[in-house]
Amino acid sequence: MGNLSNFVKRVRDIMRNDAGINGDAQRIEQIAWMLFLKVYDAKENDWEWDEKDYQSIIPEPCRWRNWAHDENGKGITGDTLLEFINNTLFPTLKKLPVDASTPIKKAIVQTTFADANNYMKDGVLLRQVINVIDELDLSDYAESHAFGEIYETILKELQSAGSAGEFYTPRAVTDFMAQMINPQIGEKMADFACGTGGFITSWLKALHKKVKTTEDEALYANSIYGIEKKQFPYMLCITNMLLHDLDVPQVFHDNTLLRDVLDYTKDDQVDVILMNPPYGGSEKNDVKNHFPADLASSETADLFMSVIMYRLKENGRAAVILPDGFLFGTDNAKVAIKTKLFSEFNVHTIIRMPGSVFSPYTSITTNILFFDHTGPTEETWFYRLDMPEGYKHFSKTKPMKLEHFAPAVEWWSDRKEIQLDGFDKAKKYTVQEIKDRNYNIDLCGYPHEEEEILPPKELIQQYQEKRASLNADIDRILAQITEILGIDLDAQD
Repeated sequence: MGNLSNFVKRVRDIMRNDAGINGDAQRIEQIAWMLFLKVYDAKENDWEWDEKDYQSIIPEPCRWRNWAHDENGKGITGDTLLEFINNTLFPTLKKLPVDASTPIKKAIVQTTFADANNYMKDGVLLRQVINVIDELDLSDYAESHAFGEIYETILKELQSAGSAGEFYTPRAVTDFMAQMINPQIGEKMADFACGTGGFITSWLKALHKKVKTTEDEALYANSIYGIEKKQFPYMLCITNMLLHDLDVPQVFHDNTLLRDVLDYTKDDQVDVILMNPPYGGSEKNDVKNHFPADLASSETADLFMSVIMYRLKENGRAAVILPDGFLFGTDNAKVAIKTKLFSEFNVHTIIRMPGSVFSPYTSITTNILFFDHTGPTEETWFYRLDMPEGYKHFSKTKPMKLEHFAPAVEWWSDRKEIQLDGFDKAKKYTVQEIKDRNYNIDLCGYPHEEEEILPPKELIQQYQEKRASLNADIDRILAQITEILGIDLDAQD
């Protein structure tokens, strides 16, 4: 296992010399498809042991064991290797015969390779990378478990790999949310924009502590459901699930927002939802057609909130990360979504998080909404999580840790209103107080926060949201004044 600790460094050092790799995002994507095939091959060894008539969906020449393994330096390399990967391996895996009857554990190969790419152009360097990956002994339980931790560091690197960071939620945040949700054996948890599977792995980690019997083990293995729209994070997620011993990962390559929310039935509902919906994203205009007119927002996070409300079981629980724009927004769609949320669900807790939690990917401040489907909200607690002592902001070298949530965990079980320097840090509001604010729930915020300089796209989005909210507030107040005065502004002179 000595080689595991410097696994990422060894692969990175080799790839730096290849002209086809342009930046961290491509490097990680290149590693990802090779790791998937290595991990899948180890799984197939297990399946062949358990099922005497097991047949691989991958043709024999394309199975990792038959082309990647370099016995005594006799493995294919150079131009021959490049020719095989580009003209045989990829075309074969992309076109594997898959239909509705194909078992999930076989279908994932074709789905994983649907949009995958080989970026490397030097066949000798490619052989070196493959050899490093092939050294992993995933049949050894200890080494396989240790590699699961290494894989986590690969996912962390996504945070600073350009736009790829949008698929990764810091593990401290997903672990905290799973801990507060308190998973139970027999429950099904969903993430409808699961990225690399961070929430799913945190859920599995918390749930596994409660597994006592073989029946529990079966329920544990069937306790997750994920959807991911983009192919690259989907590939990373599937590999993540296989490393976590989920032989049949219920994770699908699809776009959650392309289904009419009114078509969901009780069979589509789940016990728990843990999510960080994409925000600031853009969907095609016709996506709005899948939502009732009053809930049809142009903001991706708003649309996901509607999906969550339609797919959470009665008595189900949810923890969802949402940007500040959702809290302060009072445009028509946001008010309609929040009206539905507070009148049909119990929004019991909102945790305000510091702005740099997702640094360096984004500086937009986010919040965690905890709610359950047990009836309408009567009161909501707000709690501001301040930066830990000695930190000005989180960064790649000083990331957020689970221990930084300790004050929130302590407060959670013994709730009190807290004032700090004359500002509310924790406070309870009745639902009537929230309605009276027209569902502007920007409460217990950060009084001394330094102004963040956002990237242009995010800055424009933030200003647009604030303008939409101000316009909505002005329209509402004008309507109230004209009603009191009995003036019809639409009437012609």
